[in-house]
Amino acid sequence: MRSATHATFGDPAEVITVTETDTPAPQTGEVLVRTILSAIHNHDLWTVRGEYGVKPDLPATGGTEAVGVIEAVGPEVDSALVGKRVTVAGTMGTWADYFTAPAASVLPLPDAVSDEDAAQLVAMPFSAISLLEFAKAKAGDWIVQTAANGAVGKIIDALAKTRGIHVVNIVRRQAAAEELRASGVQNVVSTDQSDWKDQAKSIIGEQGAQIAIDSVGGSTANDLVDLLGWEGLLVTFGTADGGDMILNSGQLIFKHITVKGFWGAKVSQHMAPETRKALISELVTLAAQGKLPLDVDAIFDLSDAPAAMQAAQTPGRKGKVLLRA
Repeated sequence: MRSATHATFGDPAEVITVTETDTPAPQTGEVLVRTILSAIHNHDLWTVRGEYGVKPDLPATGGTEAVGVIEAVGPEVDSALVGKRVTVAGTMGTWADYFTAPAASVLPLPDAVSDEDAAQLVAMPFSAISLLEFAKAKAGDWIVQTAANGAVGKIIDALAKTRGIHVVNIVRRQAAAEELRASGVQNVVSTDQSDWKDQAKSIIGEQGAQIAIDSVGGSTANDLVDLLGWEGLLVTFGTADGGDMILNSGQLIFKHITVKGFWGAKVSQHMAPETRKALISELVTLAAQGKLPLDVDAIFDLSDAPAAMQAAQTPGRKGKVLLRA
């Protein structure tokens, strides 16, 4: 079978190659999935670069989320699963024609969920909904978030609407702001406008936001603290700037600000099974209803994986880049 693998860490567009590997056999408690589509997430790219929280043994096949059809099952797995279309996340090696996954991790899908949606249904949406739970966001709260035109940002805004939570969506380009507004997103502010913080404050009100969610880092984090109210919470889950977070100690002290890091994989590991099940069910229901913004920018054949890696790293994308097996 074909696999998009890397023998060294580095730029995904340079180190990812398509190689022929043996089709794996499902072991006890596992299923063999024939891949239909697999997503290229930012954390997948960071993993290939060797910059993520975990490093795979090399050579490694990339990818952690896909939609596919169960082709075979291992011992102690119900054979009725064969032929089911499922989505799988958190499993290494999905950039391939076939991959194995724990049977307990696969999620059978209703026909109303498209393959394009299913290929990205869990990782980013589950991070978004887990982040809302993590921040204890409740109806009536104000959230201010950066990178609002990214996958997680769009989903947080959509989920917030269903829960009665207000969101100020911050982007870095006026063009991105216009694209969001055209798609129906409200309260969009672009930081290339000199008065952007005044715009945000006028939307939120004098009380300030209860929660700020940042995936940019650098000095932007301190701008978000300026938009928080008394005992506000700043959650960081990424650093698009690549630099250190800069915060003003006076702001933290006099507003009683709490700063927390968020790593979705760890939060998921420690989540109660019943909570996880309820959140996944909420996501599947919303996806089936067409209420989750799971945009796709481009689909590449697996044989064109290096080009797909380059596209996934190109600024200004309008959605996720997917690989078709």
